[in-house]
Amino acid sequence: MTALQWLREADGVIQACAAVLLAMSVASWAVILYKLVLMAHARTDVARATQALWAAPALDGAARRVRPLDRHALVWPLVQAAADLHAGGRSDALAQQATRAQRATRVLRGALHAALSRLRWGQVLLGTVGATAPFVGLLGTVWGIQHALMQLAGNGQISMEKLAGPVGEALIMTAAGLAAAIPAVLAYNGFGRSVGEIEAELEGLAHDLQALIAEPPAEG
Repeated sequence: MTALQWLREADGVIQACAAVLLAMSVASWAVILYKLVLMAHARTDVARATQALWAAPALDGAARRVRPLDRHALVWPLVQAAADLHAGGRSDALAQQATRAQRATRVLRGALHAALSRLRWGQVLLGTVGATAPFVGLLGTVWGIQHALMQLAGNGQISMEKLAGPVGEALIMTAAGLAAAIPAVLAYNGFGRSVGEIEAELEGLAHDLQALIAEPPAEG
């Protein structure tokens, strides 16, 4: 009996576990492929956008230079927020009561958090799949072995020959759980390291922009 035939003849619990594992695997691979593109773009875009920012003659025009180079809007929102504040953009009455440094911290923190949210997207799903998929597979294995033993016991005689087939088929669920979990765990760790490196660059950039606009623009 093939694994597919065994799954078709299995009860609802086994089929539900298999469906959950399939959904986990598909979702994690979709996230992995998306984040491979995101991380590849982010590594080059952040460097190019930062270089374009500091090469700009003035902060007011830097956002226009940065935006075409920033495909996933990681650097541009920081630059735009800093440029708006530097130009004396309108804000609510409560914000006007804060010092310029405090307002710079507030607007840059919001832009930084939005960029980091885009970078971290999918990490929770990968961590969840990596942590739970083996247990879903184990549940299917235990349930399948218990179901197989009950069927064999109903025949009145249990032998190793009769037991090996159903138990081996039930262990397919364990393998399926590991197959879903291992790529998710590896991707979670790999992307986590890349996100941390880019996050450090963005935080440094936000700090530099905060220092740049903390003081009011010099009057000519």
